Amino acid sequence: MHELTDRSVTIRTRQTLSHNWFTLEKVTFDQTRDDGSRQTLEREVYHNGPGAAVLPIDRERGTVLLVRQLRIPAYVNGDDPMLIELCAGMLEKGDDPAETARKEAEQELGYWLREISQVFELYMSPGASAEKLSLFVAAYRPEDRISTGGGVVSEGESIQRLELTLEQAWEMVSAGQIVDAKAVLLLQYVRLNG
Repeated sequence: MHELTDRSVTIRTRQTLSHNWFTLEKVTFDQTRDDGSRQTLEREVYHNGPGAAVLPIDRERGTVLLVRQLRIPAYVNGDDPMLIELCAGMLEKGDDPAETARKEAEQELGYWLREISQVFELYMSPGASAEKLSLFVAAYRPEDRISTGGGVVSEGESIQRLELTLEQAWEMVSAGQIVDAKAVLLLQYVRLNG
């Protein structure tokens, strides 16, 4: 197995291609191959992270909270653009991921969360994205509802809250109705770990 050292990769240039919603950068670098030869490559990196996402669970009732919202990348791929996902948000510099998950749940779901616990810290699509997400599970109860949710209008959010049984949610995964990777990961985690 090839181990990466500081000398294995040498960055030649980093060029910002776009700095709109997030930053898109072209990176030119040299890499040492396993046979010792050097190769120059270019890759585009989309800096759209870090972030935090949470799956709230009411274990007594066997329910979970998810969101449904418009996702343009799914639409341009020819898929249903109204994806069912985890409640999630981006971290600002210095933010605590668990507090970001709690804040997003209040804004998007309208619920105050209990017992937030980090399960994973993962790159979601490392071939092109620098997005690294902290994924959490948390507890909630009906009495923890503090607002209607729906997201922040000034950020363009129009979010629908879904409360489903864990069984219903997994059936939706099996039927291809939930295709968000982070949601599938945490639903599977809960199924395996109770």
